[in-house]
Amino acid sequence: MTVRLPRKIETVIVGAGQAGLTMSWWLQQAGREHVLIERRTMLGGGWQDRWDAFRLVSPNWTSSFPGFRYNDDDPHGFMPRDEIAARVREYASAISAPVVTGTEVSHLSVTAGGGFTLETSAGPVAARNVVVAAGSFHVPRLPPQASELPRRLVQVHSSAYRNEGSLPAGAVLVVGTGQSGVQLAEELHEAGRHVVLSVGSAGRVPRRYRGRDIFRWLAGLAVHGEEVGVTLPPREELADPKLRFAGNPHMSGHGGGHDTNLRQFAAEGMTLIGRIDGVRGEKLTISPDLPQNLAAADAFFDLRFRDLAERFIAAAGIEPPPDDRQPYDFEPPVLDEFDLAATGVNSVLWTTGFRPSWDWIDLPIFDEAGYPSQTRGVTDVPGLYFLGLLWQHNLGSATLMGVNEDAHYLARQMGLPEPTTDWKLPIPD
Repeated sequence: MTVRLPRKIETVIVGAGQAGLTMSWWLQQAGREHVLIERRTMLGGGWQDRWDAFRLVSPNWTSSFPGFRYNDDDPHGFMPRDEIAARVREYASAISAPVVTGTEVSHLSVTAGGGFTLETSAGPVAARNVVVAAGSFHVPRLPPQASELPRRLVQVHSSAYRNEGSLPAGAVLVVGTGQSGVQLAEELHEAGRHVVLSVGSAGRVPRRYRGRDIFRWLAGLAVHGEEVGVTLPPREELADPKLRFAGNPHMSGHGGGHDTNLRQFAAEGMTLIGRIDGVRGEKLTISPDLPQNLAAADAFFDLRFRDLAERFIAAAGIEPPPDDRQPYDFEPPVLDEFDLAATGVNSVLWTTGFRPSWDWIDLPIFDEAGYPSQTRGVTDVPGLYFLGLLWQHNLGSATLMGVNEDAHYLARQMGLPEPTTDWKLPIPD
């Protein structure tokens, strides 16, 4: 529901992606006046920025939003880019969310008498409350080596990549092995490109564990963990705050969903190298960390999630089949130098993530990493909230399955009554 931007309103939600729309549903249930401000001219959230062949890594059933459950006939499939973007638009329509599109917020400040002033491209707005639902992926992150590489190379960040045909002929250096990097490396390899993959510290998780998609257990922990006494670890338990920005563990939703194993990639013809330490003309100096990075990726699930999944299974009284994962033993060679020209590399695909940028918020609420200081979305500034942040509360906070749990928490902090309709994510067994 497109509306005119008011000059004064109780609550402004900045951002009308999944997080902003979910917060709108909660406010609507309580009959609270609000408006969503969206910088894009078309709704659909950040999904619209993904590459052409993108698919969700979470099953379709995780796209059940409060007031808008997934009821199509492929709950265990994996939506392509345009379908999940369209679903976000349909959600906005289904709940009649009051959205102002094509409007940029350029400045947020506290007013002398309380509340906030938002300066926007459509004029100022005064609000008692502000919920910032603009995500955490704002500015592409490029390492220093990007500026040192030979000028002949075409360099593209994953945010600007669309398809294999947009890259010049020849081999492709893919840097980063989070979810996007591994899926793009596989896509390029299947298109017949020679892929050189620089392996980082991101882990991997199995597509299926004990007979269920891995999201059966992750969503169970995020949505029902408190009920059975086994929850995803909160942000405060991270060993290092920098882990908030670590690459997501990799798997794929392509081809019906499958594991993505870097050792298998190497066995099938990809060239795996460690981190890039330096650049000397056409030659890269390579860290000897490839074996450690591969071992860490292999161990990630067992170290971080297997015990949680097993405890949840036991506490919930579920009896799934045994763990039938099989190890993949292949040790690729360890290189200390790599010659780009000799290998025919003509392009570099940086899948090195993003950094947050909140320069439009004129308030002293950010830590040394530029991340908002908050407790599950609640800041020290009365009336200012965040929703959909990376690790806002736990690993699920910025995912399809986890935003609604944090929205419920914010609703309670804002004094909203409990809704009379079922708002929990339905999880198939």
